[in-house]
Amino acid sequence: MGESGSIEVCLERALERRAELIRTLAADGTDCYRLLHGTVEGAPGVTLDRYGDVALLQSFHRRLDGAEVDAVARVAGERFSGLSFFYNDRSARGSRVLNRLPEGQQALAEADRTVREGGVRFRIRVRHRGNDPWLFLDLRPVRRAVAGESAGKTVLNLFAYTCGVGVAAAVGGARRVVNVDFAKSSLAVGTVNAELNGVADRTTELVSDVFPALRQLAGIRQPPVARGRRLPPFVHVDRERFDVVVLDPPPLAKSPFGVVDLRRDYQSLLKPALGAVAAGGVLYCTNNVAAVDEGEWHDGLRRCAAKHGPGLTGLDVVRPGEDFPSPDGRPPLKVARLELA
Repeated sequence: MGESGSIEVCLERALERRAELIRTLAADGTDCYRLLHGTVEGAPGVTLDRYGDVALLQSFHRRLDGAEVDAVARVAGERFSGLSFFYNDRSARGSRVLNRLPEGQQALAEADRTVREGGVRFRIRVRHRGNDPWLFLDLRPVRRAVAGESAGKTVLNLFAYTCGVGVAAAVGGARRVVNVDFAKSSLAVGTVNAELNGVADRTTELVSDVFPALRQLAGIRQPPVARGRRLPPFVHVDRERFDVVVLDPPPLAKSPFGVVDLRRDYQSLLKPALGAVAAGGVLYCTNNVAAVDEGEWHDGLRRCAAKHGPGLTGLDVVRPGEDFPSPDGRPPLKVARLELA
């Protein structure tokens, strides 16, 4: 593993590269960031993240042995005093957390904690009913970018999960934020995040499959029957256009209302999303499929906007932070900021 075959050495080198970044983030009121991005730092399938007073080690290709886990814990403990250390083995199909923790440590892993990002507070747990952490650290530049241009504006946050982008937008001064996700439990965390930051009065959590909600917001009728089969009940919403729309879908997902496939059919989501953006508004699009070529994806975004929307006046990119290095300049997470006419 890595040039020397040691995860310990990989981590030490990663921390050396991040020394200045960590100081900068601390001065900015941020205590959550990636310490080891193993895919490009010598430890494929391994990540180490800091969430406030927690260091969370995760492995996705194989289960780490005890010596490897202990080595990571030792280095993290030497570099950051007072951190609690946890390991989640997510090498199973579906990225399920496999390893059990001792009873005392399990209780600590399930405890609520609050982390800070640029002064915005977010609730996290090391272990909960799902698999993914409640805050995706690679989206930090998106949260900051959206917050920086949301003052006095309306914001629609699609596939909101725990509403990190939406809460950041509200803290940034948005006058109205709508967070849409099918998972009621995730949106409940988002409600807590809004309350932690005193912006609950400007945020709305809409529990809904994104397809019917987005179609209705864009003024597209959602039929109750598709391909001869009656669809499940869905929330009815009025048409509304937003100054800022954030589209952050998973790579692949299926529901009775539609299929999310970021590699083959991004347009099925982009077309209705364009209809939910106000004239002169902004649409943030993410694509975290590593195999997707960024240039080709951008071309597809432009074509779709020209065909199904008012067209674009600009397309910019938002790059991941320095704690998510990409030596070849082709990060798995691609973010495009579209300015609509």
